[in-house]
Amino acid sequence: MHIRTSFPYETTHEDLRVPLSDGTLLYARVWRPLTNEPVPAILEYLPYRLTDWTAPRDRQRHPWYAGHGYASVRVDVRGHGNSEGMPGDEYSATELADGAEVVNWLAQQPWCDGKVGMFGISWGGFNSLQIAALAPEPLKAVVTVCSTDDRYDNDVHYLGGSVLAVDMHAWAATMLAFVSRPPDPHHVGEAWREMWLGRLEEVEPFIHTWLDHQTRDRYWQRGSVCEDYGAIDAAVLAVGGWHDPYRDTVLRLVEHLPHARVRGLIGPWSHQYPDRGLPPGPAIGFLQETLRWWDQHLKGIDTGVMREPLLRAYISDSHPPATVYDTLPGRWVGEPAWPSPHVRTLSYDLQGAPRPVRSPQHTGVDAGRFFPFGNDADLPPDQREEDARSVCFEFPVDEETWVLGRPRVRLRLTSEVPRGQVIARVCDVAPDGSATLVTRGALNLTARQGRDKVVPWVPGATEDVEFELNGIGHAFPAGHRIRLAVSSAYWPWIWPQADSAAGFTLDPAGSSLELPVREREFDGEIVFEEPEQSEPLGVTSPVTLDEPRPERLVVRDVAKGEWRLEVDPRYGGTRVYPDGLEFAEDALETYTINEVDPLSARARSEWSIRLHRPDLAWDVTVRTRSETTCDASDFLTSNEVVCTDGGEVVFHRTWEKHIPRTAG
Repeated sequence: MHIRTSFPYETTHEDLRVPLSDGTLLYARVWRPLTNEPVPAILEYLPYRLTDWTAPRDRQRHPWYAGHGYASVRVDVRGHGNSEGMPGDEYSATELADGAEVVNWLAQQPWCDGKVGMFGISWGGFNSLQIAALAPEPLKAVVTVCSTDDRYDNDVHYLGGSVLAVDMHAWAATMLAFVSRPPDPHHVGEAWREMWLGRLEEVEPFIHTWLDHQTRDRYWQRGSVCEDYGAIDAAVLAVGGWHDPYRDTVLRLVEHLPHARVRGLIGPWSHQYPDRGLPPGPAIGFLQETLRWWDQHLKGIDTGVMREPLLRAYISDSHPPATVYDTLPGRWVGEPAWPSPHVRTLSYDLQGAPRPVRSPQHTGVDAGRFFPFGNDADLPPDQREEDARSVCFEFPVDEETWVLGRPRVRLRLTSEVPRGQVIARVCDVAPDGSATLVTRGALNLTARQGRDKVVPWVPGATEDVEFELNGIGHAFPAGHRIRLAVSSAYWPWIWPQADSAAGFTLDPAGSSLELPVREREFDGEIVFEEPEQSEPLGVTSPVTLDEPRPERLVVRDVAKGEWRLEVDPRYGGTRVYPDGLEFAEDALETYTINEVDPLSARARSEWSIRLHRPDLAWDVTVRTRSETTCDASDFLTSNEVVCTDGGEVVFHRTWEKHIPRTAG
């Protein structure tokens, strides 16, 4: 990593308020080049608190952009951080309309030349695309990283029409804690407490809304740009990682947006910006790459970026199973179109007699993290135990085989119950028997005719179903085996259907695995500069005497047949900021299930966040508890928020709700 201390432009920065048409003021931080000429502005728009939570990451990139001739702007969403107003649901119509107003406001500032870009990762990547679909006139270019075009089937809520237990619950619990954090008196003065209490009165757990919409209805269609790709006029650089759950969005965007204004980039990365150096690598000079995008589309400079292949993708070499890799060896390939003329479909027919698939309910404990962040226990370990809980089919690799794109399975199933789910995994099996997970996918059997409807299976009926697995770039070497593993459970990723213990019967006749196989050729001309960032913020993480808990811990109660997965998400921990703020957060997620009882599934999250400014005698805490369980007919959710100021409880509320299991 190269830290830049000098730039083409000297820079300055200031905090200011962006006025909205309804009088609400959004808190913003602006880094600008010192020049008498107006420059383009680029916006990152998030609910994640620019003065503390994202401040270290913001400091890596916003000053860098300013030093290269852009006004780089970070804005907190309404009701979050130090912005006024009340919080709402993710990507609400209000949030997007506010964002469009911010774009227009930036274009009118004397230091802006009228052209605006947007960028962001995850939430900021989501709303960049969604605001681009609103087409505010000044918005000319977008860089969207680890984001989605489909809020229903490629987000944290549902997968293949099934409830994503691991992140439907965990992210709702995380946002309950995040939205309950107070404004900072260092930035808003004495108004902080009134603002905080007003927000808390408006808090509603996100999971209530998300579980109220278990099919792909209008709620999910709004904000899903896949509904109308033609609404996006801005030039879009779509970026993802093969270890990020949203990478398929990159493939869809390069397929559906006009080639004259889209490019895609997929590396081996996790849910992180590709310059940060977090595993798996290799990291790239991502800021330099985005600068080429901004210069091309905001300044009209021919940087050659539009002469790059439509899609640049990394094909990883085969690697032994591990939960973390510093760097994955491989090579970059360029595709002139997507679907690519370099990729063909290779079909593997399944063989053998019909086989019952009745997986234990804890199948999936070795799935790894849904959102890998570059931590030590993020990725799936050796899959042999998971494969033993599944029905497997193997295909020898006679010559090295490169896979690039989304595999597909076609399965002939017979089910004796009306509801269930099927999960398919593709593994790379080495001669020593170790199995590395390559990709996977899932289908809620009641969603087999479309994610917008619930069609119960006729008990005893046989049907052919098909679904895609997540996209991947992977090289299977000669002498290895490709393993397709099929299971009827995948906890805690997939919330089990009430009838799922019955499983189903898989008939190999008429069943197949289809792999997108790419030609083993590349020109070697795709290269990136080394990672570069601006000077770090100078946040410190105090060392404590506490024994660190494991990131992922699996506990088996042999007598009860119960399995418990404990997860420490390790978002940030304790840190001290240069302005004196002490910020401490601790979280623990617990997923429990009995290996024979799908109705025993239980997800629980606990959060504690403390913000302390000794110089202001300001000391507040937010503690939350969230739990989701089920019976045959309902999901049962329980949530609690307790907030203290100086040790005094100033807010305490609980929610208990039963939500019918209409599809999940």
